[in-house]
Amino acid sequence: MVAFIRFSLFTLALAMVGLTAAQTQMITKAPQYKVDPYWPKPLPNNWILGQVSGVATDANDHIWIIHRPLTTTDDEKGATLTPKRSKCCIPAPPVLEFDKQGNLLHAWGGPGIGYEWPKNEHGIYIDPTGNVWLGGNDVTDHMILKFTPQGKFLLQIGSSGKSLGSNNGTQLGRPAHMNVDPIANEVYVADGYLNKRVIVFDSNTGAYKRHWGAYGNIPSDEKLPDFNPNSPQFANPVHCVRLMKDNTLFVCDRANNRIQVFEKTGKFIREMAFEPETKGSGSVWDLIPADASQKYILIADGTNNEVRVIVRETGQQVGSFGRSGRNAGDFHWVHNIAVDSDGSVYTTEVDTGKRAQRFIKSK
Repeated sequence: MVAFIRFSLFTLALAMVGLTAAQTQMITKAPQYKVDPYWPKPLPNNWILGQVSGVATDANDHIWIIHRPLTTTDDEKGATLTPKRSKCCIPAPPVLEFDKQGNLLHAWGGPGIGYEWPKNEHGIYIDPTGNVWLGGNDVTDHMILKFTPQGKFLLQIGSSGKSLGSNNGTQLGRPAHMNVDPIANEVYVADGYLNKRVIVFDSNTGAYKRHWGAYGNIPSDEKLPDFNPNSPQFANPVHCVRLMKDNTLFVCDRANNRIQVFEKTGKFIREMAFEPETKGSGSVWDLIPADASQKYILIADGTNNEVRVIVRETGQQVGSFGRSGRNAGDFHWVHNIAVDSDGSVYTTEVDTGKRAQRFIKSK
């Protein structure tokens, strides 16, 4: 009798909040996370991070970040000043590679011969062969770069200087993110902070393939109000592009608070809006599959400073973690997100957040 009463009360509670048993089971099984406050380990060489504007994982479960050395303040880089202001610190090289335990393995990057390094680093992606792709979003950063894991330059697409608009096939417009399709040898670019499109190039030669705007239409550079989940075009920035196992392409239309989903050809499939009343810098900053089956995706929201757990096919939110703050597990402008093979989540923060964090999958 007692067990029956408990079951009845539980069923009544579900009915009161409008949840079906199936929905409740999904929420119960959705992944949950707890912060690892000891990741990464302290950097060597008296190094310090600036704004950490990208994170990615590779096939070896190494974690790569890109940060902005020029965003360190005089207070933070006091050891580099003449005369020295303080014992600490020195800005680290822009690209850093860590193992899962948080040990720094390699660090490299910056201006060099044969390529134009971005003035404001933005976005990093490790393709299936281990090559490192990165971009920048300064007003003159209209290119993406490809390097070996050791930092040897391989390819530049676009160039610094002036953008030529959202329908030009050679020049980018402050690109934010990229994703390589190894089967077709194509790189998809979220382009970007100035242009309003997804553009596709040959990932080996840099040759132009195709591009499109919101809903698969020809993109327009006409200025429209942001924060409109029904906008006929992307807002700035077009902030992420992620290719899924089923060959659908998920695009972060950040300031319109939505994800748009496409076929690889650019044919529009569907869209999903999240926290549509969000102003500021929008609610969809980055996304990544949470699990190998890609049943769930994680959305980094740098305005509300949380990571949402979403059912990929329906857009239903089944969990979240994080809040605005400075403690471990809190966020200030959570910017990008990555996942390793164990399901641990890695986040990076810009503005004054200036850090990377790890969250361990707890169930």
